[in-house]
Amino acid sequence: MKIEQIYTGCLAQGAYYIESNGEVAIIDPLRETQQYVDKANKEDAKIKYIFETHFHADFVSGHVDLAKKTGAIIVFGPEAETGYDAHIAADQETFKIGAITIKVLHTPGHTLESSTFLLIDENGENHAIFSGDTLFLGDVGRPDLAIKSNLTKEDLAGMLYDSLRNKIMPLADNIIVYPAHGAGSACGKNLSKDTVGLLGEQKKTNYALRADMTKEEFVEEVLDGIPPPPQYFAKNAMMNKSGYDNFESVLKRGNTGLTAEDFEAIANQEGALVLDVRPQEEFVKEHIPNSIFIGINGGFAPWVGALITDLKQPILLVTPEGREEETVTRLSRVGYDNTLGYLKGGIHAWKSAGKDIETIESISAEVFSNRFKNDSVSTLDVRKDGEYKSEHLDSDTVRHFALDFINDNMSALDKTKTYHVHCAGGYRSVIAASILKARGFNVIDIAGGFAAIKKTDLPITNFICPSTL
Repeated sequence: MKIEQIYTGCLAQGAYYIESNGEVAIIDPLRETQQYVDKANKEDAKIKYIFETHFHADFVSGHVDLAKKTGAIIVFGPEAETGYDAHIAADQETFKIGAITIKVLHTPGHTLESSTFLLIDENGENHAIFSGDTLFLGDVGRPDLAIKSNLTKEDLAGMLYDSLRNKIMPLADNIIVYPAHGAGSACGKNLSKDTVGLLGEQKKTNYALRADMTKEEFVEEVLDGIPPPPQYFAKNAMMNKSGYDNFESVLKRGNTGLTAEDFEAIANQEGALVLDVRPQEEFVKEHIPNSIFIGINGGFAPWVGALITDLKQPILLVTPEGREEETVTRLSRVGYDNTLGYLKGGIHAWKSAGKDIETIESISAEVFSNRFKNDSVSTLDVRKDGEYKSEHLDSDTVRHFALDFINDNMSALDKTKTYHVHCAGGYRSVIAASILKARGFNVIDIAGGFAAIKKTDLPITNFICPSTL
């Protein structure tokens, strides 16, 4: 028996390759499926089943493409309804992969169809669970993502409580837990950086598995502090439920080099968004007018999903050389399939063709400090709510809203003012500045963000927990 976790850091997501006696099961595959085919071919094995723990909301799974390539059967748990051929398993149904068995444990709560897959080894012993978003290390899945459900998040949280206690916690402590996500995922609140653990350890340390916890306490704690889900979550879940375009076709179309003239013509004719994914330091120095920055080296796919509201939006790319295919791939992982090509030769080719460029003024925290003391400057803090509440500049001239919700707060800003924009370290502020500049606002980026501002002598407001007073 072979179990391999294939972890993708930018999505904080774990897919799984399980092999026994020449037969393979894949659990929660990524959009680019050739890697699984190649792995099975190398082992002279055949992919027999594709197990989906639920309809994922934070990424587009590769189950549909992989089934078409290999003839493998897609398996969902009870309550799933799909727009393609799939086997909807019954609770406790088993599937043979070589000498091992996968048993379906229906564990609704994160979503109605959510299921945990119990691996029974060659000796008939329970070996591991692939828990999807039902159980993470340190946390459990958020119960507010069910597709078109007439149930409330409180109802689903109650289901999750029952699933954990009736299906997961009775299992032995030595069971290995293979979750779908780790730290960085928006599918939970306090996920561990570890990506593999033991169930016994979770029973001791995971707040949601406390033995003395009532259902009412569980519901309250699970729902406490959950931010609204990113806008693309429901759309990705529906793609996973209904089907999607072939990934290879999406990649071929998007990974096409364009001259500056063709790039500009397509941008004008198709109403394409110009997405610049270079490092922020390069973007602020020079970029195509009205282009938007979301750097490939940061939390790229989740920020694209949070800020570009239309999955069908035509997109043209400005990328670091050699990272064109990677960018198209990472866009497709969150459902953005309408990439029309990239600027061949990058910004240098654009300038060589005599095209206009723009810049964003970026100043140091020291320069900002002087301006802040001597002038009535308008400051915009785009960190998350928790970051802002923890500590922020102590001034009535500071406005705050999280970058996630910039599109909802645009009307509250004044185009006659110049906003000095900061985040924690500089990545998000350049995203915000690029969006605001493209909408006609006057912006100045504060390089280094709040981390640099704190090193100046500007006044900072710190949150003090009432229990410490």
